[in-house]
Amino acid sequence: MITVTKRLEFDAAHRLLNHEGKCRHYHGHHYTAEVTVGAMNGLDSTGRVIDFSVIKSVLGTWIDENWDHNSLLNCFDPLFTHICSITPDREPFLFFDNVNPTAENIAKKLYDMAVELLPDNLWIIKVRIWETPTCYADYDQT
Repeated sequence: MITVTKRLEFDAAHRLLNHEGKCRHYHGHHYTAEVTVGAMNGLDSTGRVIDFSVIKSVLGTWIDENWDHNSLLNCFDPLFTHICSITPDREPFLFFDNVNPTAENIAKKLYDMAVELLPDNLWIIKVRIWETPTCYADYDQT
């Protein structure tokens, strides 16, 4: 199978409830997301899986509207309520079901959004989230 990967970047703050180290503190990262897709029905008439600009337009817009320069917080984090009270015009992005915004959970959420938002003729193979230049998490359906 032929695949393509699109890199998308965003900046966001987060903290991890019950973390034993520094990540229990509110802090930020410059994240890099890599979305890898394949064509279920072969290449298009131009010879592509998908035009890279489609991935950028669809998922990049979703990231810009929901994650970029925002706070990624567990819905049970007391900081969530506080941030909502001081920035009522923009709610922090919320991970439901008491899930921490780890690189692993961010990768899964972006994978789910790729399945929902990208064209149905694509197979979403993997989403990789780089939290730092040396640390990443992958999510796929295998």
